[in-house]
Amino acid sequence: MWALRALCLAGLGAAIGGGGGGGASADQCSWRGSGLSQEAGSVEQLSLHCAEGSLEWLYPTGALRLRLAPRLPPAAASAKGRSPQHVTACVKPAGTFRGAQLYLEREGVLELLLPEAPRPRVRCFSWLPREKVALFLQATPHPDISRRIAAFRYELRGDWLARPALPAASLTGEGACRPCNDTEILMAICTSDFVIRGSIRSVSNDVELQESVIGVSAARIHRQKFPLFQAGGRPGRPVGSIRTPLRCGVKPGPGTFLFTGWLHFGEAWLSCAPRYRDFQRIYEGARRTRQNPCEFPVD
Repeated sequence: MWALRALCLAGLGAAIGGGGGGGASADQCSWRGSGLSQEAGSVEQLSLHCAEGSLEWLYPTGALRLRLAPRLPPAAASAKGRSPQHVTACVKPAGTFRGAQLYLEREGVLELLLPEAPRPRVRCFSWLPREKVALFLQATPHPDISRRIAAFRYELRGDWLARPALPAASLTGEGACRPCNDTEILMAICTSDFVIRGSIRSVSNDVELQESVIGVSAARIHRQKFPLFQAGGRPGRPVGSIRTPLRCGVKPGPGTFLFTGWLHFGEAWLSCAPRYRDFQRIYEGARRTRQNPCEFPVD
């Protein structure tokens, strides 16, 4: 990674655009617009306020400065003195991302997040509420901009959700492949986007994306916020896919597991996956001592 001082953009900053140029469409979550409606050398200012959304910039010229400002859920916002200790964001470029580079602007310093024509890999970053951060999208000069579209999706989470910020936030961390301890397993069954009891059908590796895709046959769906697992395997057994970092070295093997994790850009990502018999022992021990954070059906 490398950084540049935002002062290098002083020439562009001399002409600051408004929050929505001509030909642009926007709501609180997403923005779509064209560089053809911008004045040469201008920087258009944007602000989005949702936990997830997208940006699509057709025919990039000049620059966009995007402030991500998610609104607190009502319960957190109304709590006395309550504010998130940090916010984590992830961006995923479209496969057709061309014509611009995406930077993270933090306290006046720019850090490159996405070069032009990047691999479709997710980039994540975190910041404190008192820090001044924004995304800076800088058009790259080309004689022909007619086929260039800079588009990406974003997701934001904060610690007010009482759960890990985002699954991808830890994908590059040293602990991404560490087995969950008993406390993490008990919290995972209560807070995860999906909790599936099942077995591993297959494991395939995507070297380019540095991901492993685990094919799972579900014996029981305890929870899934979206229909990640659907009928298609053995009679009465829904099947689905769960992703994990390639370096974790997941291998197919026998046995029944309890798969838990998060939905991330429409895909299931693994957090904890104890063998089911180990989970039964952990949960029963916690229930006897009244240390279980939530009730969970155990056969």
